[in-house]
Amino acid sequence: MSSECPGKNVWPELVGENGKEAAEIIKKENPNVIEATVLPDGTAVIENFRCDRVWVWVDCNGLVVRPPMTG
Repeated sequence: MSSECPGKNVWPELVGENGKEAAEIIKKENPNVIEATVLPDGTAVIENFRCDRVWVWVDCNGLVVRPPMTG
């Protein structure tokens, strides 16, 4: 589904990076992303698809654990 969105839609290169820094990189690389939210992995989130939102899943050390993508 992320291919429906303009600009860059997935960031596999951010896995293992600091989640807060990753969120800033995402917003810089795709100005269509308004909301890049850092969350502990496994947190329940709303399931509606949005091109302007990215969930940044992190471990207990604040490191990205899976590729962030629009949605």
